[in-house]
Amino acid sequence: MSKTTPLMLQLSSADPRPIVRQIGDGIRRAIASRELPVGAQLPSVRGLAQQLTVNPNTVAKAYSELAAEGWIDSRQGLGLFVAAPRQMLSDAERSRRLGIAIDTFAADVVGLGYPLSHVIDQVKAALKPVLNKRTA
Repeated sequence: MSKTTPLMLQLSSADPRPIVRQIGDGIRRAIASRELPVGAQLPSVRGLAQQLTVNPNTVAKAYSELAAEGWIDSRQGLGLFVAAPRQMLSDAERSRRLGIAIDTFAADVVGLGYPLSHVIDQVKAALKPVLNKRTA
């Protein structure tokens, strides 16, 4: 039997994203950065809900969305595991989603008044550790 990999997720009531989205985004980031390697077992719905002090239905919904997107696999009677990466989206869809993410980011950042160079430096700093882990 596999050992469950602990998840260190930070949830914030100040974050405008719903809790279910915060959980999903945190797990996606951990998988993308290889902090959670392929085959790692995730905590049970109940276990993660207790750890995060949220309703188990919230965790179940986040896990369901991650499974539908191909990030995790459910194995009957065994639990939830990080799925092997697979290209599920066409290049056009990936490009469309990147555009949406950039548009959303730009809309959120433009009102903060930082110079472009500072914003780019912050984005690079945030992405570098994640992308370095993926290529290591």
